Amino acid sequence: MADSTAAAGEPSRGHDMREAVLFGGVYGAVLASSLVAALTQYGHNSAASRRYDALWLLVTAFASALAHGYAHYIAERDPRRRLVALRALADEWPLVTAVLPTVFLLAGAGWGWWSATGVEYPAFGLNMAILFTLGLITARRARSSWPVAALIGLGDALLGVIVVVANALIK
Repeated sequence: MADSTAAAGEPSRGHDMREAVLFGGVYGAVLASSLVAALTQYGHNSAASRRYDALWLLVTAFASALAHGYAHYIAERDPRRRLVALRALADEWPLVTAVLPTVFLLAGAGWGWWSATGVEYPAFGLNMAILFTLGLITARRARSSWPVAALIGLGDALLGVIVVVANALIK
């Protein structure tokens, strides 16, 4: 109660940018891996299906960003500020940005830039690299040593591995 009264006169400072980038990056990379695993479950690997997969991933990322941004708006709603909803939605750009490399890989396969068969494996690897990098950078910013930061990065990359293994078990 005391916090809400003390903060009532102050403008909302929003979410920390590093927190938003970390959350959005991890969420986006795991979302991309999950969707690639789900979309390739039945072995459809033609160029047309890869273009469809890229579009579906992009639409899902935007829908997830909208849902998450709206949830923040509902949780932090301030009736005096009308543009808070738009700001909450705009703050979700890291989630959409994190799926763009996978969208590029899938679209490139769909456009014939590389083989449409097996493109999910580089996509999984790329998303694991994104997760590792986000974990490493976040740990280093928290002043962890390089070995500890590397272990944290590996732990984050393990999320991507879990998605791939779960997909293999589901098949």
